[in-house]
Amino acid sequence: MASAADVAIADLEDAVAPAEKPAARELLRGLRPPAIRVNGVDTEWFAEDLALVEELGPEIVVLPKATPDAVAALGEDGPPVIAIAETAQGVRQAYELAAAPRVEALLIGAVDLGAEIGLEPRRDGLELLYVRSKLVVDSAAAGIRSPFDVVHLEVRDEAGLEEECRLARSLGLRGKACIHPAQVAVVNRAFAPTDAEAEWAREVVEAFEAEVEAGRGVFALGGTMVDLPVVERARRVLADVERRDAGEH
Repeated sequence: MASAADVAIADLEDAVAPAEKPAARELLRGLRPPAIRVNGVDTEWFAEDLALVEELGPEIVVLPKATPDAVAALGEDGPPVIAIAETAQGVRQAYELAAAPRVEALLIGAVDLGAEIGLEPRRDGLELLYVRSKLVVDSAAAGIRSPFDVVHLEVRDEAGLEEECRLARSLGLRGKACIHPAQVAVVNRAFAPTDAEAEWAREVVEAFEAEVEAGRGVFALGGTMVDLPVVERARRVLADVERRDAGEH
C-alpha cells in the first residue's frame, strides 16, 4: 500500500486458502484496503465477501471470472467495479460487461483463461492478441477507460515485463496488474509517455492551433500529414503527461 502503485488490491480469492477465508476477512477489517478482490459469485464465500464490502466501503471492488450476470449479483449500489475477464464467456461478453453500470474498467486474467481454452504462453504475446484487442475495442465502444493488462508472473524479469507492457500499450491497453511491488516502477514507466512522445504531442497541438487560425485543418509537420485524429491522439498524450507529472498513472 506504500508503493507507487495507483491502488493496492487485497485479494480474498486465489491468494487465500479456503480454510483461511474468515481470517483474511478479519484482517481486512483492520487494514481497510482501498480495493478488494472478492471470491466469485458462484462460490460459497461470495455472500460473506459482499457483506464485508458493504461494511468497509472500499474505493473499488475487483470481480473475478466476471460476466454481466456476475456484475448484476453485486447489486446496483456500491463502489466501482474492475471486472476480470478470465473465462471464455467473460471474453465473449466483454462489451456487455464493460457496459454494465458499475463497471469502470476491465482487466485481463490470462492464467484462468489460458487453462480453460488451452492457451500456451509465448514470448511475443500472440496467444493473447485477440483477447487484448477485443477488450480494448469493447471498452471503447462501451465508453469506459482502456483495460488493464495481465499480470507478469516472473517477478524479477524486468526486461520481459517491460517488453510485455510496451506490447500491451501499443494495442491500446492503459495499465497493468502487478503481483509484486518490484514490478510497479517498470509498469509505471512503460505506460507513461516518454519525453520524446511529449515533445511530439506539444509540437502537433501547437502547429494545429496555428494552422486552424490560418484556416487550414490538414497540414504537414516534419513531412507527415496531420489531421484532427492525429491531434486528438496528441492531446491524449499530453493528458497522460499531466497525470505522469502529477504522480498518477
